[in-house]
Order: sequence, then C-alpha cells, then structure tokens
Amino acid sequence: MIVKNEAHTLNNCLASVKGIPDEIIIVDTGSTDQTREIAKEWTDQVYDFSWTDDFSAARNASFQYATKQYILWLDADDILLPEQRSKLLQLKETLADHVDAVSMPYEIPQQIDRGVVSYTVRIRLVKRDKGFGWQGVVHEDLATDQPYQYLSSDIKVTHTKSTSGTAASPSRRNLDIYERHLARGYKLTVSDQFHYARECQQHHLYDQAIEFYELCVDHPDVSLENQIFAMHKLATCYVQAGQPHKELELTLKALAKDVPYPAFSCRMGEHFLKQGHIEAAIHWYSTAYLHPMKERYNASVVDTAFQTWLPHEQLAMCYEMLGDAKQADTHRQWAGFYKMGITEKPYKLSKSSSGNTG
Repeated sequence: MIVKNEAHTLNNCLASVKGIPDEIIIVDTGSTDQTREIAKEWTDQVYDFSWTDDFSAARNASFQYATKQYILWLDADDILLPEQRSKLLQLKETLADHVDAVSMPYEIPQQIDRGVVSYTVRIRLVKRDKGFGWQGVVHEDLATDQPYQYLSSDIKVTHTKSTSGTAASPSRRNLDIYERHLARGYKLTVSDQFHYARECQQHHLYDQAIEFYELCVDHPDVSLENQIFAMHKLATCYVQAGQPHKELELTLKALAKDVPYPAFSCRMGEHFLKQGHIEAAIHWYSTAYLHPMKERYNASVVDTAFQTWLPHEQLAMCYEMLGDAKQADTHRQWAGFYKMGITEKPYKLSKSSSGNTG
C-alpha cells in the first residue's frame, strides 16, 4: 500500500483483510496526521517515500519491499466486504502455482438512490518474480514484459467514499499533477491522455477533455473496449460543451465498431424518444440492459446506470406513453431496485415482456 493522510480509512481497510496477508507493507508519502502511527499498529514494515508527483514511482517503491511469492495491492480507502474477504482467503488456499496474475472487479463509490456508480476490473494480485511494475503518473496500471498466466476472479474490492472533494467541487489533486508534468515537458502516454481527459471533464474543462479523448478513440494501442468507453465520455463532453449533434455521430460510429455499449443503446433510445418513435426507443432501452454481450466491457470502466436503473426508468416512461400501465410499473420497480443497490429481483422480466423483439 501507498498512503498519505489516511488515518480516517486505514484501519477499516486493513481490518477487512485481517489475517490474510503474510506481510503488510505500507509506504507513506508524507502524512501529517496519524497515518504512520496507525500503520505501525498493523505492521513493522512502514517506510517513507519522498513524493515526486508520480504514483507509479511510489507504488514501484512499495513493491521493492515485498518478499512473498505474491503481491496484493490495495488503497487505504478500499475494503473487502465479508463475503469477498472469504473468497480472497479461499483463493489464497487454492490458487494454482502456475497463475501469475489475478484480476478482481473494483466497485467505485455509491451515491444515494443510484447504487454502485461504476466498476472496472483491475489486476490485484501478481507473482513477484514476474517483474510486474507500475506505469503512468496518475491512474496507474500494472504491466510486465514477461509472458504470464492470468486468472479472472469474482472477488470484489470496494472503494469507499473519498473525503477529498465532492461531485460539485472535486479534488484538483490529479489534475494538478498532470498539469505540473505537462509544464515540465512530460509527454503523455496514450493512457495518460485518456485519464487526463477524464480529469478535465470532471473539472468542466470540456474543450481540453475533447482534445485528449479524440486522441484515444481510434488509437491502435487502445483496446476496442476502451475506445468505445472513450467515445462514450467524448459524446458526453460534446453535449456538455453545447455540441449535441456530435453525440449522434459518435453513437453511430460506436455502433458501427462493436456490439452495443449500454450507454450508446440508451443514447439511441433517447434519439428515438425525442422523435416520438416509442417502439424504437423501447427496443434500444431494452438492449441496454438485456444485451448478452454487454459484459465484455467490464475490462473497461462500466457506468452502471446505463445498464441498470436508467433504461428501466426510461422504459417506464415509454410504456406510459403507450398506455401500458402494467409494463410501466414493472420497469419502475426494477429501476427502484437498482437504485437501492438490489440486483437480485423477486421476479424475472422476460425478453418478450420487455418489448425487445429485435
């Protein structure tokens, strides 16, 4: 772990995996609160690292202290819920020796009445002798030049709510790091460009966000799934920048590239809804949550709203327009379940009853 001023979260994080790691390594990057004292209650391996505006440098330093066969990494505001902790313990006891890396879903903060906002899949556990290292100054990723055997697990890591910034006034920390690097002549990698664009969008710097998203959407080093996700964020930026016509262009381009990403299915639904073509809108909103291939985008970042409560909410409106109160009520209930974070429903909605006959 790398930490800084995490006295309010560190105990919860470490308690959630208590008894599983054989060693706990905590690298402090300049805390001024009680972080170091709390860390020392859990481990005698607490080290200092002089902050250099580079998360990868700090994480790579933390990996250098590891001595066990595998390295698991967490942030101080991450936790494993009890069921996930049990899964991690079982993985430790049963993991085949040939496995070099294990990925885990990463659930990102909840909002009131919205359930899980988004999730992605990240490599969480790596074999130490495979030379995995961190790349990227912010929103860094693990990579290695060596071939490796990979296991996809269903162990979920949950990111707890941050105290740094709000949705209305987010923290500038990451944006400032990028801008300081750019001022020093640092050349952004394509991954940096994508994450810098996301930071710009979060801070309503839409023109800058558009510029850097545009560099990613057709880049050969960006996976198809991440190209589609970049197009989704780019379409949102164009709307926010007062250019809504670009949203339809990007929607059609995305649909021409791959199976429908749920966000673009919702955009097509909205397009037809605005035209008064309710049956077509129902088809596309239904596709957003029913499409059997939507899980392929888990390797990117999944904005869960577009495949959970939002299409159901819109379908409720569509069916009301058609005078079908029963279907409207069913979809309204589904939207409510998702907003409460309930994903197991007491009944199933069939494809035929959803109106999706395509």
